[in-house]
Amino acid sequence: MIRQLIALVLISVMLPALPASAQQETRKKKERAEEKITRMTPELLWKLGRVGNAALSSDGTHVAYTVKRYDLEDNSGTSTLFIKELTSGDTRTLVADWKSIGDVQFVPSPFGERIYLSGLSGKDEEAKPQAWSINPVDGGAYQVTDIEEGIANLKVDPTGKHLAFTVDIKLDKEVTELFEDLPKADARIIDSLMFRHWNAWHDYKFSHLHIAKLDQQGRAEEATDLMKDVRADCPVPPFGGSEQFNWSPDGSEIAYTLKDVDDWAESTNSDVFVVKVERPTTVVNISEGMEGYDNNPVYSPDGRFLAFHSMQRAGFESDRNRIMIYDRAGGEITEATGGLDQTTHGATWSPDGNQLYFTSEHHGTVQVYRVPRVGGPAKQVSNGRFNWNLIAVDSSGKKALVSYMSMLRPTELGLLNLSKGTSEKITRVNDELYRNLELPKIQQRWVEATDGKKIHCWVIYPPKFDPKKKWPLLTYCQGGPQGQIGQWFSFRWNFHLMAANDYVIVAPNRRGLPGFGREWNDQISGDWGGQAMQDILSATDDLMGENFIDPKRTGAIGASFGGYTAYWLMGNHEDRFACMISHCGVFNLESMYGSTEELFFVNWDLGGPYWESRKIQREYDQFSPHRFVKNWTTPLLVIHGQKDFRVPVTQGIEAFTAAQVEGVPSRFLYFPDEGHWVLGPQNGVLWHRVFFDWLDRYCKPTTKRKASASK
Repeated sequence: MIRQLIALVLISVMLPALPASAQQETRKKKERAEEKITRMTPELLWKLGRVGNAALSSDGTHVAYTVKRYDLEDNSGTSTLFIKELTSGDTRTLVADWKSIGDVQFVPSPFGERIYLSGLSGKDEEAKPQAWSINPVDGGAYQVTDIEEGIANLKVDPTGKHLAFTVDIKLDKEVTELFEDLPKADARIIDSLMFRHWNAWHDYKFSHLHIAKLDQQGRAEEATDLMKDVRADCPVPPFGGSEQFNWSPDGSEIAYTLKDVDDWAESTNSDVFVVKVERPTTVVNISEGMEGYDNNPVYSPDGRFLAFHSMQRAGFESDRNRIMIYDRAGGEITEATGGLDQTTHGATWSPDGNQLYFTSEHHGTVQVYRVPRVGGPAKQVSNGRFNWNLIAVDSSGKKALVSYMSMLRPTELGLLNLSKGTSEKITRVNDELYRNLELPKIQQRWVEATDGKKIHCWVIYPPKFDPKKKWPLLTYCQGGPQGQIGQWFSFRWNFHLMAANDYVIVAPNRRGLPGFGREWNDQISGDWGGQAMQDILSATDDLMGENFIDPKRTGAIGASFGGYTAYWLMGNHEDRFACMISHCGVFNLESMYGSTEELFFVNWDLGGPYWESRKIQREYDQFSPHRFVKNWTTPLLVIHGQKDFRVPVTQGIEAFTAAQVEGVPSRFLYFPDEGHWVLGPQNGVLWHRVFFDWLDRYCKPTTKRKASASK
């Protein structure tokens, strides 16, 4: 986002403390007026506050956190920074209604502990995100950086002397720069793969990690590019953030993640590099020779060790994520999680450096665990039907700042007692909106698979569920294909909202999903249309056997691999389903291979290019939904975004065309400005309106069916 790194001329921009804004007061009045709402609605989903980044003060007495709220009419959102004193419970607004607030961190400074964040205040329409320093007492703020095109992924060293952040650096030339006499030429010259990724074309820039010293006034001096001339990104796109780099405790060294390989589209080989602040041109790759994902380094409190996550198998993006320990003195690497048949996330050191805390999927939830640094049995710390996320362990080592969510409610913050496993709430962001809501009921259910194994399922029942009545059923098909159906609260695939519309939902953790051991997780690779599909049908049949389910009013729904599942079931469900919905689903495995971007994914899960061998070609033929269109009779809603480069929009177009040609009732919901996910507020509400309209046509006999959109 800048064409070249320039000397930083940093101007302090003092902002007064901001009281609750008029916009907030208007919002509260609207919320009070909506107290009569008793069921979740698409519109209410977009009124919920979304808890974002959070940080714990060094003495463990205060928590700073952000909340983003959306205005449906304006089709946009703003973020507010709050601080809460944990003893008294007093909560204050520090900065309100910013366009964006990113990483949040308490940092020592000559003026006392301050809060650093990356963000965009919204005062200037031409402004870009910068680093800011906030007074936690009165909200007074000053701008720390002044980078022409803005910064991202801010992290201050523990001593408060240096900043680290990323800046997009332009290294590649556009066509009009290669041919200056053709200034109106509109084209791309492409010589290698990964020319587009997820939802964006290569913009000729690379995200580079920079460091800058802070002067006595707390402003950044001239920044140093630690990746000068490197055509690679830190963080690794598309999902990496500031967790992919960290400072040593004394601020003398920084470790970061980089995927600098020639075959980017076919490789998962990212590595962890370390560099001294005083010798920024001397970089050491500590994970060299480890061919899978290596990322997210974090130093032990005494600085002796560096922990990082690592996947062993090259090319497998969903391999078991281990925690490795690098001894900075001797250079040896050992695994702390050896023998653990689970994957790990968010490695966090205990204050004494003897233990590591992490989160891991387990039986439809995400729990907090700890393991000795030297290796040994992992012990579960948290409990309950939640997806927990570790943010920080306090200096005493007794409590951790965590976030948690469930299928019923979005993210909130809490304190987790690390010895007892009990927790206490810190935030209640959405209590007012939930005060009068009727909540669904959620139960676990274990279903026997066709091979005799047990399938874990979540079953979600509508508010005021009466087992004496007949209810329509939705079979939810998970994406991934390796992503657990846990206690998450999605703003798209929202089980609470589905149940509020009087559907029973069964969500099976079919073969291929983590949380049930590696054998269960790995089985789906090379078997997309096999046992995983049978698991979904087994779960569906089990629920359809209940007296309270009307078997003639069952729908199948899913996105990505879940969308593939819907297309697969269209030709292989034996009249179980009354209708189906596929969002960004894979329809044709051959054309998918030739148009997707991350080839390492299809190479691993599908066995390689379809032309490579007859065996692979047979598997493509056996499992590609487009081979079974002749069996299609079930009404189908196709949803796809133009900017989805993971599963290109042509997959949805092909499926809709097939349905139309075969005379199958069908509709295509097309978003020209969305990618694999629908992120715009009004687009999101439209998505749900079309989604439920389609389901209601075929699964609710009391709803008057409209004429088919295909005729």
